[in-house]
Amino acid sequence: MLCQECKKNPATVHVTKIVNNIKTELHLCQECAGEREDLNWVSPISINDLMTGFLNPIKPAKAADTVPTLRCDRCGMDYRQFKKIGRLGCDNCYRVFKDEIRPIIKRIQGGATRHTGKIPASLGTRLSTTKEIEDLKRQLQSAINIEAYEEAARIRDRIKKLEKKQEQGG
Repeated sequence: MLCQECKKNPATVHVTKIVNNIKTELHLCQECAGEREDLNWVSPISINDLMTGFLNPIKPAKAADTVPTLRCDRCGMDYRQFKKIGRLGCDNCYRVFKDEIRPIIKRIQGGATRHTGKIPASLGTRLSTTKEIEDLKRQLQSAINIEAYEEAARIRDRIKKLEKKQEQGG
């Protein structure tokens, strides 16, 4: 796509404006975008400031002299440096700063502190079926342990049905 202004250079700046429910799109090259006054603006905060903003504690901070400075024994990074740059120095920092970063991770991840990963769509059904079978096997063992044999039989039948479905590729 060529720049809509000079019609020579490739458009690398794409702007969408919505004013009074009217959408306009503008596709410009870097040079033409730099010349337009309506596109020259400076963000009041940087991305780094935004990310390190998550590091500010929810509760009021203690006086600086009462907070011990944690330091990673492997890379030497201290917690104040981490708060400043928003990035840990090494894998050992996760262990050293775990009590400090757990609430941050919990806040960012919507309450979760354990990474569960993502499943590719092509593998999703098979993996979820495998997980369901594993869960049912645990339930089956529990039912057997408490001598709930009718429930155990229902669970066993469900496991067989899922395993058969899995063998057929579904």
